[in-house]
Amino acid sequence: MERRTLGRDLEVSALGLGCMGMSEFYGPRDDDTSMQVLHEAAELGIDFLDTADMYGPHHNEELIGRFLKESSAPMKVATKFGIVRAPGEYRRSLDNRPDYAREACEASLRRLGVDQIDLYYVHRIDPERPIEETMGGLVRLVDEGKIARIGLCEVSSGTLRRAHAVHPVTAVQTEYSLWSRGPEAEILPACRELGIGFVPYSPLGRGFLTGRFQDGHFEEGDFRAALPRFQTDAVQANRRIVDLVSTLAARKGCTPAQLALAWLLAQGKDIVPIPGTKRMQYLRDNVRAVEVALDEADLAEIDAGLAARPVTGARYTAEGMKGVDA
Repeated sequence: MERRTLGRDLEVSALGLGCMGMSEFYGPRDDDTSMQVLHEAAELGIDFLDTADMYGPHHNEELIGRFLKESSAPMKVATKFGIVRAPGEYRRSLDNRPDYAREACEASLRRLGVDQIDLYYVHRIDPERPIEETMGGLVRLVDEGKIARIGLCEVSSGTLRRAHAVHPVTAVQTEYSLWSRGPEAEILPACRELGIGFVPYSPLGRGFLTGRFQDGHFEEGDFRAALPRFQTDAVQANRRIVDLVSTLAARKGCTPAQLALAWLLAQGKDIVPIPGTKRMQYLRDNVRAVEVALDEADLAEIDAGLAARPVTGARYTAEGMKGVDA
């Protein structure tokens, strides 16, 4: 497995593992199968796990904690605070207060069963609270050894610069994929100027870019059924993107998922995608993306193809957009 460095010193596998779907949002969960996937990920060289206190809520961190207790593999764990949800509700509020950050961090440490969190993200930015205040609270957690590094999610470039002036930010996590290229305009250039790593989540377009979910039918509890891009009209329009990916993948002798991940990996050595899965077959398929080489001609062809196929539909509902680009 290729190694990459986020920020100044967080060395991790070139692909991480997004663990959210093991707990909720993507249909029923199966802890035993998820544990098998986590152990297999470690065997395949993945040592960067991504979770959050709101996944479950809390269940995902507890699951990761159980895995860390069972496994001897050295792992880097990133978790998050700042989104507050009641169990079973998608509706959320944002809380970036330093006192809440401390409370959330200490609870995450207990659930994960670790003494220090390798990378602690602000999950969403509360636009009503100065980022300097939030960062000040996180710096105190760094000084106390509770967290090793600070990250921000879905942040604007202006807010990122203000945060980084308080304390170095190790990584920004934002949705980025062949059908979500918004970060290329401002946030990715800002990260590179400041020496901050970039962690794309939903790098496979929540599964859409793999060629699955083209009929709009989902398991009970799958939040994609409510997302604008997965509505019938949008799916029909966005199939053109999947057709492009599938055609190029066939030519390269890889799967559409591998091509989508290889494209992200080719965008820069400061990028570490975190495809999520709770199924062994998809984990194994994703990992082989590191073997797919895309040259300049391939990348130019992809750019031209995507330019002719604009995405239909917003990334989230209005509720899901809370704190995005704040």
